[in-house]
Amino acid sequence: MPIYWAFLTYMLLKPGEENHEYWFMFNGIDKVLHLSIFAALGFFFMAAFPKIKFYYFIQIILIYAFLTEILQEEMRLGRSMETLDIVADTIGCLIGYYIYKLLIKKFF
Repeated sequence: MPIYWAFLTYMLLKPGEENHEYWFMFNGIDKVLHLSIFAALGFFFMAAFPKIKFYYFIQIILIYAFLTEILQEEMRLGRSMETLDIVADTIGCLIGYYIYKLLIKKFF
């Protein structure tokens, strides 16, 4: 969990690069990436802290999402704060949370 969180923080805050057009690129791919990496974060967070209450889980994840977006803007490294990124982060962590709960209910 700490390694994934550190890697995620690095990837979210590293200097922005010019996007090249690849065959798999499409408009909005960054939102899909935000959703998927936060879904993994939500799942791993629940796996690491299975007894945490939903209220605390969502607070921690949202604070992290807001802080990374604010830091992207303030660090001025070619990244910018986007409200839709926070929305994608929130939806992603909720997906990860519910996938974890579904798997626990089904297999344990």
